[in-house]
Amino acid sequence: MNEIAPLAPVGLISPEVNLILAGGIGLLFGFVLERAGFGSSRKLAAQWTGRDWSVFRVMFSAIVTTLFGALLLDALGLMSLERVLVLSTYWSSQIIGGLVMGLGFALAGYCPGTSLVALASGRWDALVYILGMSAGVVAFAWGWPFWEDLYNAGALGKTTLAQWWSVSPWGIAFGLLIIAGVGWHLAHRWELRSRTTQGAQDV
Repeated sequence: MNEIAPLAPVGLISPEVNLILAGGIGLLFGFVLERAGFGSSRKLAAQWTGRDWSVFRVMFSAIVTTLFGALLLDALGLMSLERVLVLSTYWSSQIIGGLVMGLGFALAGYCPGTSLVALASGRWDALVYILGMSAGVVAFAWGWPFWEDLYNAGALGKTTLAQWWSVSPWGIAFGLLIIAGVGWHLAHRWELRSRTTQGAQDV
């Protein structure tokens, strides 16, 4: 078979089936997040105080697993990476956007995905976050002429780290795996230290 995944773009499944699969995967993902405690703003905010590094572990694990999975599927001929959508890079505006989102995450204890999980779990403070986020999206759309230059700042086109550094994608994958391993070890030590300090204060 010459046509390989992604399934919808090559016509192996219909757009309707693709939406159903996406919805099902989204519900499963939300369920897993809720069971992991990511519907709680307290648990999420604990990342920023260094008391709970679960968010770091989960997100870094997801990145590394997805990267290795995609590379393996490509190597086995089951999925062509050339068919995977790569968004354009705007490094200046994306750094600013990341800082703004990180600030909002630290203050509210939610990110866009976890806020929906929290609302589905009956936590009404998440609704305030969602309304604020929605208002920000509307304000950005209405003020597009003002934001346009900032949005397009630092444009690099559809560039991956492997292309930018002229290295193999496998090199990037193993590099991230090493960083993740070191990060998990340091996060564990930081958590132990935070718990010890908190225990001493309680005494």
